Amino acid sequence: MIQGLLLKLRLTSLLIGGSAALLFSLQTQALPGDYLVKGAPAKEDFALVGAAAQADIYIDSNDYPGLQRAVKSLQQDIQNVSGRLLKSGSNFSSNSKSSTLLIIGSLGKSALLDQLVSTGKLDVSAIAGRWEAYQIQLLQNPLPGVEQALVIAGSDKRGAIFGVYDVAETIGVSPWHWWADVPVAKSPSLYIKADTFITDAPKVKYRGIFLNDEHPALSNWVAEKFGSYNHQFYQQVFELLLRLKANFLWPAMWNNAFADDDPKNMLLADEMGIVMSNSHHEPMMRADKEWNRYGKGPWEYSSNRDHIYKFWQDGAKRHQHLESIFTLGMRGQEDEPMSEGENIGLLEQIVADQRQILKDTFNDRPVSDVPQVWALYKEVQGFYERGMRVPDDVTLLWADDNFGNIRRLPTKDERARQGGAGVYYHFDYVGNPREYRWINTVPLAKIWEQMDLAWRFQADRIWIVNVGDLKPMEFPTDFFLRMAWDPTGFNADNLQQFASNWAAQQFGAPLKPEHANTIARLLQGYSHHNGRRKPEAVEPDTYSIFHYGEAERVSAELAEFIQASDALEPVLAEKQRDAYVQLVSHPLKASRAMFEHNRAVAMNRLHGEQGRASTNYWAAQVKFWFDEDARLTDLYHKLGNGRWNHMMSQPHLGYTYWRNPDANLMPVVAVATPQPVADMGVMAEGSALSWPISEYQGKHLRLLPFYPQGQRERQLEIFNKGTTPFEFKATASKPWITLSQQSGSVSEQQTIAVSIDWDKAEAGENVGEVDVQGTGWGGAKINVTAHKTAARTGSGFVDADGYIALDAASGKMLANNSKRWWQQVPGLGRGEAAMVAMTELDYQVGITAPDIQQSAALEYPLLLNQAGTFTLNAIISPTLDLVPGRGLRFAVAINDEPPQLVDTLKDHNYQVWEQAVLNGVRTVQIPLHFKQPGAHKLRIYLVDPALVLQKLILDTGGLQPSYLGPPQSPYLNADIGSTE
Repeated sequence: MIQGLLLKLRLTSLLIGGSAALLFSLQTQALPGDYLVKGAPAKEDFALVGAAAQADIYIDSNDYPGLQRAVKSLQQDIQNVSGRLLKSGSNFSSNSKSSTLLIIGSLGKSALLDQLVSTGKLDVSAIAGRWEAYQIQLLQNPLPGVEQALVIAGSDKRGAIFGVYDVAETIGVSPWHWWADVPVAKSPSLYIKADTFITDAPKVKYRGIFLNDEHPALSNWVAEKFGSYNHQFYQQVFELLLRLKANFLWPAMWNNAFADDDPKNMLLADEMGIVMSNSHHEPMMRADKEWNRYGKGPWEYSSNRDHIYKFWQDGAKRHQHLESIFTLGMRGQEDEPMSEGENIGLLEQIVADQRQILKDTFNDRPVSDVPQVWALYKEVQGFYERGMRVPDDVTLLWADDNFGNIRRLPTKDERARQGGAGVYYHFDYVGNPREYRWINTVPLAKIWEQMDLAWRFQADRIWIVNVGDLKPMEFPTDFFLRMAWDPTGFNADNLQQFASNWAAQQFGAPLKPEHANTIARLLQGYSHHNGRRKPEAVEPDTYSIFHYGEAERVSAELAEFIQASDALEPVLAEKQRDAYVQLVSHPLKASRAMFEHNRAVAMNRLHGEQGRASTNYWAAQVKFWFDEDARLTDLYHKLGNGRWNHMMSQPHLGYTYWRNPDANLMPVVAVATPQPVADMGVMAEGSALSWPISEYQGKHLRLLPFYPQGQRERQLEIFNKGTTPFEFKATASKPWITLSQQSGSVSEQQTIAVSIDWDKAEAGENVGEVDVQGTGWGGAKINVTAHKTAARTGSGFVDADGYIALDAASGKMLANNSKRWWQQVPGLGRGEAAMVAMTELDYQVGITAPDIQQSAALEYPLLLNQAGTFTLNAIISPTLDLVPGRGLRFAVAINDEPPQLVDTLKDHNYQVWEQAVLNGVRTVQIPLHFKQPGAHKLRIYLVDPALVLQKLILDTGGLQPSYLGPPQSPYLNADIGSTE
C-alpha cells in the first residue's frame, strides 16, 4: 500500500554470489521496504545483473539528450558495481536475445513507454502531469518475448533522470562518488524485487546551490584541473546536483561569468536539466563580471539607463530558449547596496523595465509564464517592507541573515501569490561581523529547524543554499537538498538517523552499523562544535580558561572525537581512506587544531603575565597547533596524488577584522627566559591573579565559595618561575578544609585540589585559608569560604555556587496541543538539545496574562537557598521575528504568579545582532523576585513561534563569566535524598 512520499533512510543488502553483503543507501520511495533484493532472489525477482543473464536497456533515441546522458551514467554505475556492461539501444524487437528489459523514458518522448501506457500494461496516472515525478515499476510479460521489464518512467525530463539516479543510488553508488572519492561496493549480481512499484516527486519546486566566495580554494583547483570554469567542470557539478535530485544552480561569480567564460556552459546545463539563474545581485541572466568586460559607463541606472537596458536585453535574448529563472531588481556592483540608496521609485522602474524586456523577448507566451525571482537580500528586503511590490507571478526569495537565521517568511496574504516564495540560505559568507568560508560550521539540527519553518510557512518555490567552494560542505549540502525534495520526511527525531545512514552510504561494507553510528557522531560532533562559534570567530579568550573547566571540557570532547576517529580509520578499506579524510577526519581534526591553537595562545598569555617557566611550553603548543593546521591542509592536498590540491587553501588563522588575512598568521607569543633559581608563584582557580604579584597590588587570592551541592573541588596551582625545583608545604587553617596534598616538589607546576569536609563545617558561613610556603617572603595565603546551607525540602535543581543552570530540554512540557507545542530538537544549540516553540501556521497567541497561562509551557523545579530578586538569563538562538507582527516573545512566571511577557528583540540593533550571530545565541535578562527560599517552579510559556530556548541560568549572586555557561545544576531528588 502506497504511503505518502516519505524520505526513507534505509539499510539495503544485495546478493553477491551466494552471500549477502551489506550496503547502505539513502533513497526516496513511496513504499515500505526496499526494491533491491536482500538475500537470495525469488523466482519473480528481476535480474538487472544475474548469474546467467542480464537486462538490456531500452531508451528511445527521440527522448531527451539529458536523459540519454543519465542512462550512460547508469550503465557506467552498474558496470562499476557488477563488472558487467548492460547493452543499450533504442530499437525494441520481440526477437531480442534478452527476455528482460530496463525501459527508461519520459512520458510523450518514448514510443515503447507510451505503448505500454496505451495498452494498459503501465498505469502512470500517479505521475502524469506532475513536476519532476518518476515511477519505478517491475512489469511481468509486458511485451512479446519479454518476460520482465523494469520501467523507469518520468513525467518530464528531470523526472526520468531522477528515477535513473534513484536506481544508481539504490545499487550502491553514492552521489559523492566523484566529488569525494567514495568507492562503490562491488557485487556481481543485482536483483530487483518482483513487487517493486515506486512513485515520487519533489515538494519544493526548485532546489539548488550557489557556488560563491570561491576564491582562492575552488578557483585555484578549477584552474589547475580544468583550466577555467568551463563546461567540463560544470558537467561534474550538474551531475552531482541531479544525483541529489536537485535542479537549480547559481554559478560561480567571484571573478567569473558562467555564460561568457564558456558558451557551452549554459547549453550543457539546459541539456542535462539544470535550471540556471544568477545570484541575488546579478539581474537578467548577466553575471556581475560581464559588466566589467562589456559594460559602458557606470553601473548607475539613474544616469546610465540605456546602456544597462541593452546589457539586460542581451542577457534575456541569450537565454531565450534555455530553461532559466530571471533575477529581477538591482544592487550595486560586487554585491554592494545601490549607490542611489533606498530609491524605491527607481527600483520599481528597474523592475518594470526588466519585465518589458522579458515581454519583448518571450513574445510567444505571457510574461507571467517566464520564471522570475526577486531576491529580498539585505537592504532589498527594506524596499519590500516599505511598500515596494513586484507582479504577483514573481517569486519572492526571502533570505537568512547570512548566519543561518531566516529574516522573513510569507504572511497568509503573501502565501496566496502566484509566484510563491522561497529561501536563500547560507553555509558560507563573506561579510561582517566575521566571514566564514573555510569549513562546515552548520549543524543539521540548525538547518532542519530553519528550513522546517520555511516549509511550514509555504516558502516552497525555491530553496537555494550558498555552499561556497562546495567541497568542505558535502554533508550539509546533501542534507539540505534531500530535505528540499521532501521536507515532510525529516523531523527532529530522525536527524541522527540521517547522519548514520549517510555515513553508512559513503563507507558501506565492510563497515558495521555501529561504526556508521560512530562516524555519524563524529560528523554531528564537529559540526555541533563549530556551530557553537564558527572557527574563524574563535579568539583566545572565547572559551574560559578560568571558570567551569570550560576550555578543558571542550578540549577533552574534541580529543575524544579524535580518538574515536583514529580507532575507526584502520577498520576502513584502503580505498575508503581518501573519502574518510575528506568527509570526516579532516574537518574534525582541522576544527580541533583551530580550537587548541587559540587555547594555547590564551594559556601562553596567562603564563607569560604570571612569569611562569611554562610560558615557553605554551608558546611551543601555539606553534605546534599552527603547524598541525598546515600539516592537515597539506595532507588533504596530497590525497589522490593532488586530486584536491588548493581545496583547503582558504586562510582561517589570524583575523584582525571581518575579512580574511592573505595567509594564515602565526600570533605573537610570550617567551620566558627563566633563571637557574627557584621562584614560587601561586594561582587560585577562577582568577588570573597570582601570588606574589597580587600582594604587591594589595589583592588577596581567594577561591570561589563552596556549597554542599556545588563544585566539589577547586584548584590551586603552585608554579615555578625559574628552572631550579623547590619544595612546598600547604596547610589549612580549619579542619573542614581538605587538601589533596600538603607537600611536594615543584619543577614546573603542581596542583592542589581543595575540597570541604561538610561534616566538620558549621551551619552558615565558614571562613578559612590555605597557606602555601615555598620560596619568597611570607608565602601565599588563599581565602576559602564554605556556605553550609540549611537542608531544603522538595525536589528540584539546586541553587549551588550562586546560580541554577538549566538545560532547556530538562523542562517538563505542559499543555502541549495541536495548536501550540514545545518541540525538543536534539543537537540544536550549544547543548545536547534545545526546545523550539511550535504553532500551527496562522495561530496567534493573545498577550494578556490569562491567555498566556493557558499556553504550552516548560516547567523547571527549583530549590533556592535564599529569597531575593535574581536575574534569569534566558539563552536563546539568534532567531529573528520572521513574520511581521508576530514578534519573538515568550513569558516567564514563578509558581502560579501572573506571567511577565518578554520581548527578546526589544533592544535589537545591528551591534546586538553582530554579537548574537558570533556567539550563536542571544541572552535575554529578566529580573525575578522570589519571596522565600526553598522550592519553586519556573515556567516558560510559549507565545510566538520559532523561539529556540537553549539554556536558562538563574544568577543568585555567584555566576561567573564564560562562553557556554556552567553545566546543568544538580537535581535534588527528595524521594531518595540525593542529587542527580
